[in-house]
Amino acid sequence: MNFFKRRSILKKANFLDLRPVRVHGHEVRDDGGITILMPRFKSKVNAALFQPNSKGKFIFIRLDRFGGHTWLLIDGYSSVAQICSTLKQQFPEELQPVEETEVRVTQFLSLLYQQRYITFREIQDKSDQHTK
Repeated sequence: MNFFKRRSILKKANFLDLRPVRVHGHEVRDDGGITILMPRFKSKVNAALFQPNSKGKFIFIRLDRFGGHTWLLIDGYSSVAQICSTLKQQFPEELQPVEETEVRVTQFLSLLYQQRYITFREIQDKSDQHTK
């Protein structure tokens, strides 16, 4: 699905009703943070041809504690509003003022979406309808 179709779906939707889906894998660090594992190359052929032996297969994106918890809550079924609610329950003292939690989480998820670390179930569903 092209950029304009994805953007039109997102413009029509309420961001808090969207259900984010992780695109890349992750690993949990010793300090409790999360590292997103983004492949250097999407194609196995390109990886075989252009991957230097001195470099790893992945680019590591480190998330802090709140970003890591948000990342772990992204399951493709929970809405952004549900994720915000869970974060408010897990971090009642740290997420102050509570009214800004939705703003912070939606900005963070928007950034993850722009960088193509996540997508949204609604976009995937529309994409699946177009391919049938």
